[in-house]
Amino acid sequence: MNMKSLNSRATRTGAALILAAAIWPAQGAVQKNIGLTPIGRYASGIYNASATETVAHDPTTQWLYVVNSTNRVIDVLSIADPTQPAKLGSINLAQVPPTKYGIPRGLAVRDGIVAISFQATPKTDPGVVAFVVAALDANLPPGQQIVVPDMRQVTVGALPDMLTFTPNGRFVLVANEGEPNTYNNVGANTNGPSIDPEGSVSIINLSGGVAALTQADVRTAVFTHFNDHITQLRAAGVRIYGPNATVAQDLEPEYIAVAHDSRTAWVTLQENNAVATLDIVAGTFTEILPLGFKDHSLANNGFGSSNALDASDQDGTNQIVNWPVKGMYQPDNIAAYKYRGDDYIVMANEGDARSVLGLLPPPASGSEDIRVGAVDYVLNPDIYPAAVATFLKRSTNLGRLQASRISGDLDGDGKREEIHTFGGRSFSIRKASGELVFDSGDQFEQITAAMFPANFNANSSNNTRDTRSDDSGPEPECLVLGKAFGRQFAFIGLERVSGIMVYDVTNPHEARFVNYVNNRNFSVTPSAANIPPKPAPNTGDLSPEALIFIKEEDSPNGKPLLVVTHEVSGTTTVFEITREQ
Repeated sequence: MNMKSLNSRATRTGAALILAAAIWPAQGAVQKNIGLTPIGRYASGIYNASATETVAHDPTTQWLYVVNSTNRVIDVLSIADPTQPAKLGSINLAQVPPTKYGIPRGLAVRDGIVAISFQATPKTDPGVVAFVVAALDANLPPGQQIVVPDMRQVTVGALPDMLTFTPNGRFVLVANEGEPNTYNNVGANTNGPSIDPEGSVSIINLSGGVAALTQADVRTAVFTHFNDHITQLRAAGVRIYGPNATVAQDLEPEYIAVAHDSRTAWVTLQENNAVATLDIVAGTFTEILPLGFKDHSLANNGFGSSNALDASDQDGTNQIVNWPVKGMYQPDNIAAYKYRGDDYIVMANEGDARSVLGLLPPPASGSEDIRVGAVDYVLNPDIYPAAVATFLKRSTNLGRLQASRISGDLDGDGKREEIHTFGGRSFSIRKASGELVFDSGDQFEQITAAMFPANFNANSSNNTRDTRSDDSGPEPECLVLGKAFGRQFAFIGLERVSGIMVYDVTNPHEARFVNYVNNRNFSVTPSAANIPPKPAPNTGDLSPEALIFIKEEDSPNGKPLLVVTHEVSGTTTVFEITREQ
């Protein structure tokens, strides 16, 4: 790529924004056929302290279960009237023995049975999953009416997080991340000797009922049978890069999607930029699928958009242009559905840099990320001549962009032949084989820039335009699929600028944008600090963390609903999904 082409791309920024405004006017009126209307909201009163994280819905009681990590409880909200979510009480998780288990992480519910995952202290020890059945005691004061007559628990892998019931209700699957405490194997280290647990997925068999549950009902699927294939996996594009780590130690399961027949699951390996396929019945991982790179130099990605991005927080404008950068998809949330008999997986391409003491020698201090403009981020002069490298490293171009210290040096000489950045700033649809059939390209940034030009790529801790442009942009994190009005939709939460993107994915090969709703109040400046017990600022909904779709037959008002928890604002919002022309 030469200087002329780079400069010509930069001058097209204004035209790109005008085009975006024409294609995606306010609220996505073009091709919009569903609306999202906020009809009810619960405010925890705890701001920027993880008081509303994972959420689950029980249609038999019309209760929402919301993880409140701050208070180490599960708040139980009634949405019998979805316009007035009311707190009934909380499940006190101090009941989980022994005391070594810390904050709750994952949550799922089915038929009144609530499954909750807990990491251990230290996090490298095996965690637990507790099963509870909550009950309502109307004789207790309002807001304190939830009681838990019984709790059972089993041990799972290290650092359990997301968990889910299979569609048939027979199993609970638990993603055990198995993060290391450090890669420095010295006892004087502040983190202690290096411990790197194996990543895994625990399969809890509930066919005998929770009351009869024992440790014998738990199987754990591991990756040890891939250890001898580390060279092939790396060559295929799976990022295995922890110092002295085996494949099983380096892979870190993040999120799980289960096929409708409850026989297969797909597990995101975020830091590894891969997805694993799990045979649930056999309890074995059968494949590790590398996800490859998103080429941000493509003006036409083949799916109806460009792969452009805004790479600088200091360019002064919303410059969404093509750059010679490759993005690692690194999905967080994943969901699955069928189309014409075939399985498809849908992923929110958040991105994540690994930061573990000892990952790299000083001065990196364990942080994988580095700015392209850094002196020690050296571009190969055979690929990037001096004038081009100087141009790219300007802070208004790529100099501020967070890139990987570990990948991009293709021949191991310490110079980067490619610039690899974190996340795709998009969502993708793939066949179960891993083949990419749709990616939203630069649409998230184009849409948010057109609708909120003064707050484009703002962070959840400020309203300043461009704050996140150098670091994953809008940062799509959470997603859920839902069928309404005969169509299949994907709802994707943008963690930083906030709001929900809606796409019609009925035909995965012809996915299309239909709406974007942001319930954030940009007239109020959010605070980066934890501020309880002071009143939370009226920022609206900040930083969606989890989404659940409630179909019509399970809904308290007979209409499809979307429930969104927001980690920063500490709010849980109920959206009604409506048909629009």
